[in-house]
Amino acid sequence: MPKLLFALLTLLSFTASAQAPRNLAALVNPLMGTDSKPSLSNGNTYPAIARPWGMNFWLPQTGKMGSGWAYQYSADKLKGFKQTHQPSPWMNDYGQFSIMPITGKLRFEEEERASWFSHKAEEATPYYYRVYLADHNITTELTPTERAARFRFTFPQTDSAYVVLDALDKGSHVQVLPKQRRIIGYTTRNSGGVPQNFKNYFVLEFDHDFLSTTIYQDKVLDSKLLEATANHTGAVVGFKTRKGEQVQVRVASSFISAEQAERNLGEIGQDNFNTVKEKGRAAWNEQLGRVQVEGGTDAQQRTFYSCLYRSLLFPRKFYELDAQGQPVHYSPYNGQVLPGFMYTDTGFWDTFRCLFPFLNLLYPDVNSQMQAGLVNTYKEGGWLPEWASPGYRDVMVGNNSASVVADAYLKGVRGYDINLLYEAMLKGANAQGPLEAVGRAGASYYNKLGYVPYDVKLNENAARTLEYAYDDFAIAQLGQALGRPKKEVALYYKRSQNYRNLFDKQTNLMRGRNQNGTFQSPFNPFKWGDAFTEGNSWHYTWSVFHDVHGLMTLMGGPKPFVAALDTVFTLAPVFDASYYGSVIHEIREMQIADMGNYAHGNQPIQHMVYLYAYAGQPWKTQYWVREVLNRLYLPTPDGYCGDEDNGQTSAWYVFSALGFYPVCPATDQYVLGAPLFPKTTLRLPNGKTIILNAPANSAANRYVQTVRLNGQPYTRNYLSHAALQQGATVDFEMADKPNTSRGIGADDAPYSFSRGK
Repeated sequence: MPKLLFALLTLLSFTASAQAPRNLAALVNPLMGTDSKPSLSNGNTYPAIARPWGMNFWLPQTGKMGSGWAYQYSADKLKGFKQTHQPSPWMNDYGQFSIMPITGKLRFEEEERASWFSHKAEEATPYYYRVYLADHNITTELTPTERAARFRFTFPQTDSAYVVLDALDKGSHVQVLPKQRRIIGYTTRNSGGVPQNFKNYFVLEFDHDFLSTTIYQDKVLDSKLLEATANHTGAVVGFKTRKGEQVQVRVASSFISAEQAERNLGEIGQDNFNTVKEKGRAAWNEQLGRVQVEGGTDAQQRTFYSCLYRSLLFPRKFYELDAQGQPVHYSPYNGQVLPGFMYTDTGFWDTFRCLFPFLNLLYPDVNSQMQAGLVNTYKEGGWLPEWASPGYRDVMVGNNSASVVADAYLKGVRGYDINLLYEAMLKGANAQGPLEAVGRAGASYYNKLGYVPYDVKLNENAARTLEYAYDDFAIAQLGQALGRPKKEVALYYKRSQNYRNLFDKQTNLMRGRNQNGTFQSPFNPFKWGDAFTEGNSWHYTWSVFHDVHGLMTLMGGPKPFVAALDTVFTLAPVFDASYYGSVIHEIREMQIADMGNYAHGNQPIQHMVYLYAYAGQPWKTQYWVREVLNRLYLPTPDGYCGDEDNGQTSAWYVFSALGFYPVCPATDQYVLGAPLFPKTTLRLPNGKTIILNAPANSAANRYVQTVRLNGQPYTRNYLSHAALQQGATVDFEMADKPNTSRGIGADDAPYSFSRGK
């Protein structure tokens, strides 16, 4: 071949490959965080095989029926492939059923049908899963849509090949339809948060005739039955297969009806297995592709995209599409089937901090639907949820729906009834709802005294006070934007200062306070729980997101404030677990992290490393952010340092790797840290682009020397959301030594309420 022609072909090949979209989904490890157990969480995740925000996820099941630890990396047997809606092992599951192929003797019970497997013969991607079941000599593959899935089972040569459908206990129904090659039914198993009429209807359609059919009904297998309704039902259908013969199954489900389950099966249509798989890959790459990172190590890129994947799972869709293609949902709040959007499976105590702000930055189109779903929640249940799975759940503290609603609207998300949501916020701010974790527990005390007292038998009272004060700030911010009466807005701004009522000048920490104004005594700042939620005073003292300057002033100014921040890392990982009666996993994760009393594995303190930027020492933020990124996250089964709660801990990594973080949702600002990668490109849905350049970035060069915003020198320790939405280029000059003269001016500090804008 002539040299010129060879060179031209080489150039064309290089250009084509350079322009080809990256397969970012290939960088995701869905097994990240799965090497966990109740006593020690390295994520407490499961491999969620799904579409972004899909209604149904699928997982390989290693745990026993009813166990929240449905998949543990250390397990060596699989019991089935489960449709799941579980947001957390602590919340457990609802609307689940399991499918398992077997060979040999016909059997049903999960321990009897279980098979040894190896991670060496397992492939997990966000959109596709494959594993070899050694005891049955079967390869199982699955690939989902949002509400349906395709399975492909590759059998050996046998006349005793079976597929088991386990509808689980607590009330279920199955029916085998041999002529239609179908199994239909429903499951009612749940962990709470559902009305009495809750059902998840399913349909399985096979591509082979059934050689045999058997019904399972409360421990009894019966080949004469085709239908059963009982506490625990299931079905087993049999086949005769050649070596390598594939039996395929199309599966769908619905919370609305059997007819809707059939309609949801239409998501697959005539697509074969590989087409569904490729569409899943394309769906993930489309969403992951809104963020393109360049450079860094392979492990850093894999960690980044694994965290981004986790950030795009919850809250999940809980709506379906009717015959006209319009959204409709079964309401987990009143049991009716109603029009409109609904999303669920998220706890705002976790996700208000940066998961929802991340959606507002890069996926506002999706969050618009989520906000519309909150409107429906209020209409149907009378309150905004604080933890939904799928309906109201009585867990965690705070009234952080206020932050989730306010931040979305203030960041420009539209397309829903914001005035009704504001009404819901006011209701939730002034009364306790039907559950302690709905509305505000202790609202009457808080509104009268300015805090929730320690001595009124309401646990975690100091945490509630601090979060209510921030939530009041969010309400005031939204009220002001909506043009609400000045007196009303002023009331909530005033309440936002209630954090001051818990500050103890003697210890320079937040402390529980009694009705008569005295502080709780004795006081141990290392005591977890009690006045605080899954943390201690050293963790919760920083929960003044909206007025860091005010907190700093209470502490005596920048110098003692920074000294207190430093102390968190220099303290020994001491703790008092007496409130719980044993060492909870969050405590253990802090203890073993070798970062003093910093407990990144739980949410209350995750913003703390950014607070140095308020005190004129942004280089310490840069140092500690990189330490957390490097030491506490890996793209491995033990890759998290605590629970990966519905995307929050993952979104922290994503934001921090970009180089900024939303310390105070419901404001326009992101606090600057330092980027992890030499270059990152953010593609906003409005067509604009944000480019983050840090060409000298490296393991050693973690410190920001200068920043240029759109070519102009920039000294501030924050970025504006509004400015970023216009498209922006941010250039970071990086070096291995801190620049202690940049970002030190009073005007360089991010927003604090007591300083004004």
